[in-house]
Order: sequence, then C-alpha cells, then structure tokens
Amino acid sequence: MTLTFLGIESSCDDTAAAVVCGDRRILSSVVAGQTALHADYGGVVPEIAARAHAEKLDLCVEAALGESGLTLRDIDGIAVTAGPGLIGGVMSGVMLAKGLAAGAGLPLVGVNHLAGHALTPRLTDGIGYPYLMLLVSGGHCQFLRVDGPDGFTRLGGTIDDAPGEAFDKVAKLLGLPQPGGPAVEAEARDGDPKRFTLPRPLLDRAGCDMSFSGLKTAVLRARDDLVATQGGLTHQDRADLCAGFQAAVADVLAEKTRRALSAQPVPVLAVAGGVAANGAIRAALEAVAAEAGARFLAPPLKLCTDNAAMIAWAGIEAFRLGQRDGMDLAARPRWPLDQKATPMLGAGKRGAKA
Repeated sequence: MTLTFLGIESSCDDTAAAVVCGDRRILSSVVAGQTALHADYGGVVPEIAARAHAEKLDLCVEAALGESGLTLRDIDGIAVTAGPGLIGGVMSGVMLAKGLAAGAGLPLVGVNHLAGHALTPRLTDGIGYPYLMLLVSGGHCQFLRVDGPDGFTRLGGTIDDAPGEAFDKVAKLLGLPQPGGPAVEAEARDGDPKRFTLPRPLLDRAGCDMSFSGLKTAVLRARDDLVATQGGLTHQDRADLCAGFQAAVADVLAEKTRRALSAQPVPVLAVAGGVAANGAIRAALEAVAAEAGARFLAPPLKLCTDNAAMIAWAGIEAFRLGQRDGMDLAARPRWPLDQKATPMLGAGKRGAKA
C-alpha cells in the first residue's frame, strides 16, 4: 500500500502544508510566506513569525488537503517539523499536528527540519544511499554524508554565520531589501566580482569547516571606505560589492565541497536549502561535481526553500523505519542531525543547533 502523508512546516518564516505519497508524488504543496511582515526589520522577528504561523497553519492545511482532493480520512499519517528552528513557530506546528493526529486517529511523526532538506533528493529524483548533501540556507550550512533516513554524518559546517544569514546582512548594510539572497544575486548581475579584494575564510585550514562572518565584515569595511572617500555609494559600487561577495561565497563553498567529495567519494552530490537557489553558487558546485565524476542534483527552486513536501517525505521515510511519536512530542529549537559529531563552535550553553 502506498502511504500518503500530510506534512506541516513552520520552523522559520514560511508556513507550509503539503500532501505527499510514498511513490514520490507531491499531491499538493502550499506555502504562505511572511516577507512583507518582516520587511521593515531587516530580518525575521521571531514573535511576529510565531503569531503569523498560528494564524495561517490551519488555512494552509485546509488548502493543501483541498488541492490534493483528499480529506484527513484518506491520510495515513501526519509529519511535522519538530525542530530545529524558532521555537514559537515550531511549537505552533507541533501543537496543530498533535490536534489533527488525535482528532483523526492518525500516526504522528516528528521530523528534523534539516532531515527534510537532506532527504529532498530522494523525493525529487529517487536516488539511493549514500550521497553527499550540502545543506546551505539562512540558518544552516553543513556537509552531510547521508546513509539512510536516520543516518547522517557531518563532515563540516560553518563555525559562525550561515551563508544565507551573511547574504541577509550584506543586503541590509548595502540598503537592499529582504530577503537578502535574491536581492544580492540580482544586484551582482551588473557587478564586477574582481573590483574589491575580499577574503575567502578558512581556505588555509584543512577540512570542510567554513566561516562567513569575516567576509561580511570585509564588505562592511569596503562600504565604509567608499562612503568616507566619496560620500556615499553609487549603483556600480553596490553591484560590485554584491558581485564580489557572492563570488567569495561561491569560491569557499566550491573548495570545501571539493574536499568533502575527496574525503567521501560518493556517486551523487546534492545541494538543498534556500541558498541553493543562487545561480552562481549552483554553477560553481556543479563544476566541482563534474570534476569529481559525481552526479549533481539540486531540487527545483520551490523545494530548495522551506516547504512541507520535504517534511511529509521525511516523515514517510521515518515511518517506514518504525518511528511513531506520541502526544509528548516536544518542539526543539536545537536538534543536530549527527548526534555523535562534536558541536560546532559557538553552539552555546544549550548545545548544538544543528
């Protein structure tokens, strides 16, 4: 029998619901974004995000079921993001999923949001294990060897800012709108990536760990130098800074990916997360995969960013392994995929986030 799951996602600023089948059919995928709500703040405000999730979650579920042509009676289980993420949003999703599961008498599966991203190539392309996943988003950046639905080995990750976070901060300091990734990429199309000498952090250090905080600071200093000498930024200044920043991020990700493929030769390199939508970064990673003789996979753009289809699929994979969660399922702001790996620097007193 083919399983059909309802997925619910609310870990950051996208409220999402989807219906997915075990034969990899996505029957519906609904995403309600919050960009307009956070536009004046230069980033996601957790309290605003949590309230928006509480208002939109049931509407998204209703829309997803409607688009699929199914009702809860046709669903075999409910998968929900249980972490990591902004705790208010995660709690909103978990509580809704519990209510639906209890009311409809359906199994409940709590999903790690990062596992959703990491397993997306299984949903979109049906690839087998193992494969190398570069998860690169606004809150996370890490290399994972994926050996199964619950088999993740972290090869390296960022020790400070995630690339998406750095894109957002660079956009803010250059006066560009949020979200920063698309804004910086659009501006960079008219820029000269070689005009400014920007660092490629940690390329002189062995391994696959990354750092993007210093790169962001270098852009800030270059901007301040221009403002001090000419009284402001021209359009070309902004475009050149964006192009240089984007090229530096792409260079770092490409070299670290090259090292990861060398350390773990696998037939497939997959990339997921919001930053995977960046065309320059995709092209750099695709070239590295070709060098290593690996197949390159990047999900469709709508499945790169946060969505519930990936959560439903991860729930199906976990369900097949026997995972079932009860009404004591807890929302977790921090939840590393690789439980055995040493926490990344800056993990804080509460432990590693991812």
